[in-house]
Amino acid sequence: MKKLISLLAAALLCAASFAQEASIRWSAEVENIEGRDYRIVFTGKISDGLHTYSSQDEFSPTTIEFTSLEGCSLKGGVYDIDTPRLKDGLKVFYKKIRLAQDVVLHGDSASLDAEVNWQSCTETSCMMPEQFVVKIAIPSEAATATTDTASATIVSTADDTQVGENREGKNGFNWAMLIEAILWGLAALLTPCVFPMVPMTVSFFMKGSSSPAAGRFKASMYGLFIVLLYTVPISLIILITRIAGGDAVTADIFNWLATHWLPNLLFFIVFMVFAASFFGAFEIVLPASLVNRSDKGADKGGLLGIFFMALTLVLVSFSCTGPIVGSVLIKATQGEFWEPMVAMLGFSIAFALPFTLLAFFPSLLKNLPKSGGWLNSVKVVLGFIEVALGFKFLSVADQTYHWGLLDREVYLAIWITVFSLLGLYLLGKLRFAHDDKVERISVFRLSLAIAVFSFVVYMIPGMFGAPLKALSGYLPPITSQDFVLGNATVGTSPQTAGKEDRYGLHLPHKLEGYFNLEDGLKAAKKANKPVFLDITGHGCVNCREMESRVWSDPQVLSILREEYVIVALYTDDKQKLEQKDWITTSSGEVLKTLGRANSYIARERFGVNAQPNYILLDPLGEQLIPARGYDLSVPGFIEFLKKGLEAYHK
Repeated sequence: MKKLISLLAAALLCAASFAQEASIRWSAEVENIEGRDYRIVFTGKISDGLHTYSSQDEFSPTTIEFTSLEGCSLKGGVYDIDTPRLKDGLKVFYKKIRLAQDVVLHGDSASLDAEVNWQSCTETSCMMPEQFVVKIAIPSEAATATTDTASATIVSTADDTQVGENREGKNGFNWAMLIEAILWGLAALLTPCVFPMVPMTVSFFMKGSSSPAAGRFKASMYGLFIVLLYTVPISLIILITRIAGGDAVTADIFNWLATHWLPNLLFFIVFMVFAASFFGAFEIVLPASLVNRSDKGADKGGLLGIFFMALTLVLVSFSCTGPIVGSVLIKATQGEFWEPMVAMLGFSIAFALPFTLLAFFPSLLKNLPKSGGWLNSVKVVLGFIEVALGFKFLSVADQTYHWGLLDREVYLAIWITVFSLLGLYLLGKLRFAHDDKVERISVFRLSLAIAVFSFVVYMIPGMFGAPLKALSGYLPPITSQDFVLGNATVGTSPQTAGKEDRYGLHLPHKLEGYFNLEDGLKAAKKANKPVFLDITGHGCVNCREMESRVWSDPQVLSILREEYVIVALYTDDKQKLEQKDWITTSSGEVLKTLGRANSYIARERFGVNAQPNYILLDPLGEQLIPARGYDLSVPGFIEFLKKGLEAYHK
């Protein structure tokens, strides 16, 4: 126990020292220009994955304040030695930043106290502002100073609204994806392939060990090996792809997976096959020889034997967990390259945790329900959910390629039918091959049926045009609906389509706009208005949620309609462009589809590679203020729009 406490204390000390480490390691040196003219050069080595801002950046400049000057005076101001990169309208440095200040000596020597203030950001959020203080002597061999971990002081006077701000306009961490993966991991435990093995496995470790402590250690390692077996393979595949091809190749792969018709159609078919398996049509199993070899390895002692026991569990339970793991991975590929790894980590921890917890608290085994027909009911319920979620992939392909197969009301009709059948199943009105006859309905099962039928009732008004904000991210846009109560032709109404719409695309909420940047800029010049640029996509769940829950606010709609020219750039649209709209990249590649052209514009012109992103421009295409990403705060969005207007009218 003492060793455990010591290890925990050491880990906490390591974590504390890491938290204090400066994001930029600074050094300062003095260079003689001529005579009494000197230049002080501040060089900062920026940590990997971070960037900071130029001294000339308008919104978050890196500043140098000289708090004490003896024997010298400043000549001009602080300036950048190197040229910063332009990203989202901001001047930024990666890897290294070099700033300089010229000074003039009044005598033979001088001394200065300098204070460097900066803020470092990742691609999704910003850290607290930091400070580096150094004393410089001129001229002196000791005129060079460097920071160490302890010398960087964290500043606590930063505006709280700025800390952690999404300066890049990209989406933050996808908590919804992680929570969903954890829920799937817990659901997998309740399947008939896994649940009976929980008490059996825990009892084996407790009885087959020399002491309770040894049993708990073995069970803990068992849980750890389960996590590694689920997480490491997918992580290696993704990392090898990233190392071999770089960020661009990895991003292209996931963009292709998220938007191309082929993988989306395959994902839809896979979900339907998995659902059929859960309904009892057939069983998905791995080859018996593979399972048998793993089982033989479990007879070995020590950690190797525990590893093979974990591998056996993973293989034996594949018929139940395979569809769930596939679902988690397929949905995770809609995000950034690391999301599948995080998704599998969340899934596997939730899946393995009960084995370890029950080993630590074996008395809880008595409270576990006995195996029975209820386990098969869990599989069937998961099958219905698989059917509903599978149509999301078919919808993405349908929207991207404009097939017109799954308009909003068709999609809703399918979901209403699926969940109505689920409700009837919970009430015992439907039975599958491996189900027991339901003699009586338990309170829990009745509660689930009430929740499901309530969900069905909630969806029904959507057939007549109700916004259904809670489902906005999962449904096709309302502009695809053929009938809306009070407006029978909303899908093709001029009220919802831009006046210069050349692509058959529509904006939500009857807003008018453009789907080509140059068209929008021309209209903005003519109307003398700024441009609201929407970087979006047909398959973007967060985009639909923003449109339904934020754009729908009356004040937001009023500002967008009256004060801005709206331009929506769909980065995943597959329709062919006219030759005059083709774009040739710097490498000579010709982009001939709307989505690829828009994606190139967003990435190269505005430094944006995610959706949604909202950028405010003047009619010349210059960015007015930093971009804004996915954020459901209506007041924040209104403030963002107003700040853009203020910057435009200055």
